[in-house]
Amino acid sequence: METLLFSILIKADKPKVWNTMLNESSYRMWTKEFHEGSYYEGSWEKGSEIRFIAVNKEGKVDGIYSRIKDNIPFTFISIQHLGTIANGIVDTTSEEVKAWAPSLENYSFIETSKGTEIKVEMQVEESFRPMFEEMWPRALRALKRMCEN
Repeated sequence: METLLFSILIKADKPKVWNTMLNESSYRMWTKEFHEGSYYEGSWEKGSEIRFIAVNKEGKVDGIYSRIKDNIPFTFISIQHLGTIANGIVDTTSEEVKAWAPSLENYSFIETSKGTEIKVEMQVEESFRPMFEEMWPRALRALKRMCEN
């Protein structure tokens, strides 16, 4: 496992950036950069289960099964990824999942004189690094456009 870091400065206050990033309808818009039709089911409250999902080509649900490890409103979110979802079925016990789970994905919202800096810290298997290095910057730029317009 390795940790990837991404950040972007958004000319908006922390509540606007936080709400745009996590609100169900706006979440669907900026996460298109990962997978068209991405959405979540669950809650961002600390300790809550949350599923990050999309419909595959066969019309079945795929995604990641997670828990919110921490939530400090407008400041910090920590997501603990626990397994995968394939064809609607959660897997937390296969060898493939055990190779990377649990892993963390953290979002920090830092107030600056020019707006809000978002820092994303994500633990990934080395093989996923190129994919996330391409997708996260695009997704953060989409979030920035949404917050600043």
